[in-house]
Amino acid sequence: MSLRVAIYHHAPELDFEAVIPVGQISALVGPSGSGKTSILRGIAGLLKTRHARISLANEDWDTQDLHRPTRERSIGMVPQQHALFPHLSVLGNVEMALGHLGRAEKRQRAQESLQLAQIAELANRRPQELSGGQRQRAALARAIARKPQLVLLDEPFSAIDRGMRKRLYLELRHLHQQLHNTVLLVTHDLDEAAQLASYLLLIDQGRLLQAGETTQVLTQPRCEQAARLLDIPNIFNARIIETAGQRQLQWGEHRLKISADISPACGKVKFAVLPQNPLLVKSDRPWGSHLENPVSALVRDIVTLGGEVVLWLQPLNMPETRLQVRLPERAIRRYPVISGSQVTVCLRAADIVLLED
Repeated sequence: MSLRVAIYHHAPELDFEAVIPVGQISALVGPSGSGKTSILRGIAGLLKTRHARISLANEDWDTQDLHRPTRERSIGMVPQQHALFPHLSVLGNVEMALGHLGRAEKRQRAQESLQLAQIAELANRRPQELSGGQRQRAALARAIARKPQLVLLDEPFSAIDRGMRKRLYLELRHLHQQLHNTVLLVTHDLDEAAQLASYLLLIDQGRLLQAGETTQVLTQPRCEQAARLLDIPNIFNARIIETAGQRQLQWGEHRLKISADISPACGKVKFAVLPQNPLLVKSDRPWGSHLENPVSALVRDIVTLGGEVVLWLQPLNMPETRLQVRLPERAIRRYPVISGSQVTVCLRAADIVLLED
């Protein structure tokens, strides 16, 4: 079973198709203006699109001949600004989602939802009396009150300070483990997606660039556009060459072995290297077969960020090229690295990611 989504629209321009696993937290990630919120509203039935095909677990919500209104879709939604009614208590806000129930059952279900969201003691407060984190919990309690199959979260943590955000991440994961529903989270924060979601959908300009398990998407971008959206700085041009029956990359004066298959026999190609993957080699360490693709380089710049050191390296005889390397600060103490010094890094074959056009 899955959530199947195909949305086509003008203003905003959407040409989006995806199959999203059920029972997991998935994240829809992209820059501002990429159509994330519009896709979420389309799934919820709040945006009347030019054309849509949406189904959850073989139940059609949108087809060519059908458009189920939001109230007939098994969804709960937390919008960006939480949209709590200021004149109602927290309990009253949650009860508003349960108008189809009798008074007693509505009260009981609302109290259960507040308990799950860990704000039962705030039931009688008004939204203006709550902190940002408490308002987020109240909106989440309202979203889960109807026991929906699908929970839609639109940038729910964007207005919350970093410390509280970490606590809410844990609470959301714990709540998901209890309810086992499908959660689709919209965010532009890659760290947030990595911590919360097991499945990631990367979009730009209303189109799906790549989807898959979160770790795979973050470490194996499929194209240059995806790599740039993932903030991978090391994107380079190379030529495919063949030596002794083996295809390699010619990068400047360096020949790089790779583990990925190369389909064209010759020609230009782009590749990416995550900055945490290059291996800095000590000058007195003997070479071994496990040290692949050694590249000599000059250290052009060094910046310390918290417990991490960022190096910008210029491979020898490639004056316009910069390779960014990120290392734990403790690791840099083992290497005589200063600006202007020469070092050797290994670009291991398994860490070279070929990019499609």
